[in-house]
Amino acid sequence: MFRALTVRNYRLYFFGQVLSNAGTWMQRVAQDWLVLDLSGSSGVALGITTGLQFLPYLLFSLWGGTLADRFDRRRLLILTQALMGALAIVLGVIALKGLATVELVYLLAFLLGCAAAIDNPARQAFVNEIVGPDSLHNAISLNSASFNLARLAGPALAGVMVALIGSGWVFIVNGATFAVTIGALLLMRVPELFPQVRERGTVRMGEGLRYVRARRDIILVLTLLFGVATFGLNYQLTMALMARLQFHLGAAEFGLMSTALAAGALVGSLLAARRTSATLRLVVGSALTFGVVEIAVGFSPSYAVMLAMLPLAGIMAMTFTTSAQSYLQARSDSWVRGRVMGIFTLVFFGGTPIGAPVIGWAADAFGPRSGLIAGGLLTTIWALVASLLYVRATRRRATAALGAPSHASSSAVAS
Repeated sequence: MFRALTVRNYRLYFFGQVLSNAGTWMQRVAQDWLVLDLSGSSGVALGITTGLQFLPYLLFSLWGGTLADRFDRRRLLILTQALMGALAIVLGVIALKGLATVELVYLLAFLLGCAAAIDNPARQAFVNEIVGPDSLHNAISLNSASFNLARLAGPALAGVMVALIGSGWVFIVNGATFAVTIGALLLMRVPELFPQVRERGTVRMGEGLRYVRARRDIILVLTLLFGVATFGLNYQLTMALMARLQFHLGAAEFGLMSTALAAGALVGSLLAARRTSATLRLVVGSALTFGVVEIAVGFSPSYAVMLAMLPLAGIMAMTFTTSAQSYLQARSDSWVRGRVMGIFTLVFFGGTPIGAPVIGWAADAFGPRSGLIAGGLLTTIWALVASLLYVRATRRRATAALGAPSHASSSAVAS
């Protein structure tokens, strides 16, 4: 389960990420609560903030993936991490001085998203350089575990800090945690990294798009990622609205909900770390199951019941995202991996500017439960349709190749 931690460079990276991710989760909770305070508990304002933070993924992820294949990924990460830390501190200072407005939060959320859109493809592709192909799936799963280990403490701590001293100091703390990740990157032994393979000549964005277009299985995984992320993975938005408007609770209880979800996600990450690879059957099955679980969470009759169900949602969400990312990285050639992860970042985060405002509007119009129920239902339908289309295309392709009626079964998704 923990074999990637035997690599010194990965240990530095892993423990640096735990602390940095804790700060990131603290900022997410504090930012959501600050927007609710500034906007009079507006679900639309909260959805716009989330959408603006993720809009740059839609605009710049492909470019970020191209940069990750063109330049040294470790140095690129040092630059992006420093920029994100500086933006967090700026937001903290503004909040502490009482100058924060919804419009300023919108702006800083957008700028933070710009830096993250460049950071994410490089960070995902850099994992292979740290551990190599043999431990790649394990390292990806442990990355998810570190993210969710931080998520266990971060939101709950943020809820307490917001209640006691306000959001400003939470942003300052998050800005300081980026120094830990930068330190870990600087302390790595460069000769022990697996060499980054670069394409001969100019690294072009279009080559990555053509590579993906020729891979039907990769297209299926990316399609599933877009649907699940757009409709289903808006928990920070929906939980804030459920805590405040449905159950009439405060920031501390909201933070506890995030912690419960993270506990399940941590378990899902560790279970994934025990696997040696990810299959299409696992990717499809976990997407469908997650959608059903989200519907059930939306029907929770009380805060206690929802708190008890959120870990299962976390397990299924992390099983899906970890298996999808591992499948993409393991089955992409090294020279184009950064651009594939740029496309992964685009489809995974790029749908949020579409989904988050819609879910915020639905919550205002029909009640906070509607976001969860509709999100789960749309996720399930999306995964079913995408999988059926893939099976049909695979059968048609096999029929054309054999020149005879296909007898392939639906088990084609297990490839």
